[in-house]
Amino acid sequence: MMLQGHRATQHIFEIDAPIIVAIKGWAMGGSFQRALLCDIRVAAEGSRFRLPELTHGVIPDTGGVSRLFQMCGHGVTSDLVLTGRVMDAQEAYQHGIVSRLVAPEALDDTVWEIARQVVSAPFASVKMARRVIQQLGEPEVRASMNVEMIGQTFVNKSDDFAEFRAARAEDREPRYTGS
Repeated sequence: MMLQGHRATQHIFEIDAPIIVAIKGWAMGGSFQRALLCDIRVAAEGSRFRLPELTHGVIPDTGGVSRLFQMCGHGVTSDLVLTGRVMDAQEAYQHGIVSRLVAPEALDDTVWEIARQVVSAPFASVKMARRVIQQLGEPEVRASMNVEMIGQTFVNKSDDFAEFRAARAEDREPRYTGS
């Protein structure tokens, strides 16, 4: 199942046209990670970003963490992944996670204007420019997705994950053993 999800997600890399993402409200978990794999992200003020996977006993596994690492480095990535904290739109803009931060009522017009600018250029040039940019980070993202698949498989078969699920079902604190 996870392999199919990775293959579907990696189709993002094979699309010839740039993918522009408009973010309003929450970008959380897999949706946030998929947005990270796209070309241009524009967020409305007040948007929030979160990777809560560890709070559910699993790890992020759709490739976005690698791209987040490329954008923000070890510290910010570790903070978001290991704590599951919420990042606001202003901080996401400061870290380059989103390239533009706009008023909520301007989000659609801004994204359409970006799209118009892109399509006004020769398609062959746009396609090749996107491929050049992708090649700067795509190999690392694909490699990360392979490691994520191994890690997620391990986590799902671990005693700690079984304990996590049992504790949730029994409404008690978990007793992890590290195995």
